Amino acid sequence: MEKTFDLADIEALERFYRVNFITKLCGINNANLIGTTDENGTSNLAIFNSVTHIGANPPFMGFIQRPLTVPRQTYDNIKRSRFFTINQVNNSFFKKAHQTSAKYEKGVSEFEACQLTEQKVDDFPVPFVQESFVKIGLSFEEEHLIKCNQNILVIGKIQKVIISENLIDEDGSILLEKANTTGVAGLNTYFEISQIGKMKFARP
Repeated sequence: MEKTFDLADIEALERFYRVNFITKLCGINNANLIGTTDENGTSNLAIFNSVTHIGANPPFMGFIQRPLTVPRQTYDNIKRSRFFTINQVNNSFFKKAHQTSAKYEKGVSEFEACQLTEQKVDDFPVPFVQESFVKIGLSFEEEHLIKCNQNILVIGKIQKVIISENLIDEDGSILLEKANTTGVAGLNTYFEISQIGKMKFARP
């Protein structure tokens, strides 16, 4: 039996029930770790479920940053250094990745606290996550304030991609299932990803 929730019903829900309900309405997203460094060179790592494709040519990706009502180390580090990494979480370390959501003090590296490995590549100024199979290095491009709730869309331009060749299909697709990419719904529910089909581009 279906149940209908009007806005007044949603607003009347208990706080944590409402958070779980609303954050899972959009379904499953990829879990990603965003890596940055602070002004002292200390690495920072935080899990995000809001990474999204912005454009392919030029190649842009973005993520949603929650309001700046409290200190946001990831955002502050990106604005200062102008660089960040996006590292797909896979099923072998999703529990460690989830632990990065804890509120560690500034100056504490989540790499160390959560037992993940920094990978420094060439001259790229911020670290990647060695355990990740799909790693993206980006330069900060622009940001957009979402006025209705003060969230911020942060957009980066892809400068470097590190990925095993066997995870790239002949048509350029990333084989997410083979990469054991982890899905996440809401703030704390994780899923394995399995492909159920690959369709041709639709034509009228």
